[in-house]
Parts: sequence; C-alpha cells; structure tokens
Amino acid sequence: MHDIVNAASNFIDLNWINITYLFFVGFVGGLVSGFIGSGGAFVLTPAMMSLGVPGLIAVASNMCHKFPKALVGAIKRAKYGQVDWKLGLVMGVSGEAGVLYGAHIQEGIKKTFGDAGSNLYVSAAFVVILAVVGGFVLWDAIKTYKSGTTNEEEKATKLAKWVQSVNIPGTMVYFKSLNTKISVLFTIPLGFATGMLAATIAVGGFIGVPGMIYVLGAPSLMASASELVIAFVMGMGGSFKFALHGLVDIRLAMIILAGSLFGIQLGAVGTTYVKPFIIKLVMGVIMVIILFSRGLMVPVYMAQLGLIQPIAEGTVKILKNTSFAIMVFALFSGAFIVLKSIWSGLMAERKMSKEVLKHREV
Repeated sequence: MHDIVNAASNFIDLNWINITYLFFVGFVGGLVSGFIGSGGAFVLTPAMMSLGVPGLIAVASNMCHKFPKALVGAIKRAKYGQVDWKLGLVMGVSGEAGVLYGAHIQEGIKKTFGDAGSNLYVSAAFVVILAVVGGFVLWDAIKTYKSGTTNEEEKATKLAKWVQSVNIPGTMVYFKSLNTKISVLFTIPLGFATGMLAATIAVGGFIGVPGMIYVLGAPSLMASASELVIAFVMGMGGSFKFALHGLVDIRLAMIILAGSLFGIQLGAVGTTYVKPFIIKLVMGVIMVIILFSRGLMVPVYMAQLGLIQPIAEGTVKILKNTSFAIMVFALFSGAFIVLKSIWSGLMAERKMSKEVLKHREV
C-alpha cells in the first residue's frame, strides 16, 4: 500500500503545455515505431523523464501505452506482407519471461535507492545501449549508403549464416522472414534480453530489431514489423505486472497512445516507400541524439545519490534544459527524416506511374 501511495505522489501535474508535448511525443514515437518497429520507447521514456516523470513510472506508463499501439502497427504492416507472426510470437513468449525478471529488478532498485536510483539506472542503461547499438546501426546504414548497394537485397551477416546452418534436432522451426529453419534455442536469449530491457528501460526493440537482422538474418522491413508483435505480447504482461504495484500513470499512457495511433499508421505506410537502409539510418540517428540527452542527466542523478559532489542548482537547471532541448531536437529530427522519406517515396512512385502511362499511350 505504501508503494502505491508513494508512486501516486510522484505523478506529475498535467497542464495544457505538458499535454500538447506528450501528444506530440506520442505522435513521433508512433511514427518512428511504425517505421522501424522499435516500439518508439527510446523516444518516449526519456521524453517523459524530461518532464520530471520518475524513471520507473515513465517505463511502466510507456509499456502500458505500447501494447495496443503495437497491435495496430502489426496489423497495418501485415497488410503489406511484412510481419512474421510466428517469429514475433516465439520471441514474444521468451520476451515475457524477460519482462517479469526485468520488472523485478526495477522495483528492487526503486525500493532500495528511490527515484534517483531508478532514474540513474534507466539513464545509464540508455547511454550504454544507445552508444553500442545506435552507433553500430548508424555505421551499418552509412556503410550501405557509401557502398552504393542501397537498392540491392539485404545480405545475411556471417553470424546469421552460421545460426541458420546449425541444426539442433527437435528445436528446428521454419520462419518465413528467414526463409529457412533455425533452432528456437537462438531465439530464446534474444527474446529474453528484449523483454528484460523492455521492463527495465521500456526499450526492447534495441535488442529485438538488430537481433533479428544481424543474428537471425531477417530483412530490416520484416524484423521491424515482427518486433511490433513481440512488443504487443510483452507489453500486455508487463503492464499488468506494473499496474499491480500502482506504477502506471494511465493519464500519460492514454495521451501518448492517442498521438501514437496517428503516428504509427503513417510510419507503417512509410515503410512501403523507402529503402531498407533508411530504416537503419532513422534508428541510428535518433538513438545517437537521445544518447546525449540522457547522458547529460547522469551526473545530476549521481549527485542526488551522493555518488559525486553536489551540483549547483544553476548547473542542474542548465543540464535539465539542455537535455530537454536535445530531446525535442531528436523528436523533430526523427519526424523529419521519416516524413521526408515518405514524401520522396510518394513522389518517385507518382513519377514512375506517369512514365508507365506515357509509355502505354505511345
């Protein structure tokens, strides 16, 4: 009971500026989620924290809005034949186990170290994972662009080829996105890691999407679409777990969901007009920008926990404002790249249609 009262006291006041900001954040999160399949949570969790929402409540509320949105996005992208339902459900089941374990870790950190400890954990985890995964994905997208092979079919990595070559009797399952059988023993650790991250920092797609692309060998479009199925399965169980402890701010979840449902449909449509490397580019760019936003807040939380010397109030304010400004820049950058890609794709398609008509008339 004490936990519930304590969590409720941490829920922020909502004025029309905060509501508008959250709706916009939801729209961009949905846009990015529909486009790259990564739940959009790496935009949403830091964005909520930049308003002063405690880390654990931001994670729980984000997870609550995620599963209905993910289902809408998955159904939309299934119409374009991009979803591997079997792979999504198989990874979603092991992901659920990761969610339950991760939620337990988060609750333990909050109980022991309070909001500052939870905020530090979420922010530090974001910085490390964004640096590693975001840097690699961005490097891969730039390398593909420079090589001039953006129109070619994606090739499986050496690791993915090895995974696909391993035959473990009794565990082999055919997945249409891979067009081959692989052992489910390879999907279990990937799913578990995805779920654990989803529950601790609300971002499972960091592991899920790159894991399906680089470890299993799924094409970018199908990996990003199938991740939405995983997000739905994990989000449903995780939301229930957090809600039992009074950690879900349903107001935040509903406002963000309202914006997300618009964005995710547009993002899903956009995937039909872009080259696969653009999906990696969007993911990498947003990850790297948000890395700096969360990184600036790490010393603030460390000072609150007494791990480093106290920071002057003026400096804390500057760090918070700068972090918020970088977050807004990341949101606009992501929205701009996605919308520009959709517009360019639409224009190219129209041009091609006109040329086809012209050719027929001749």
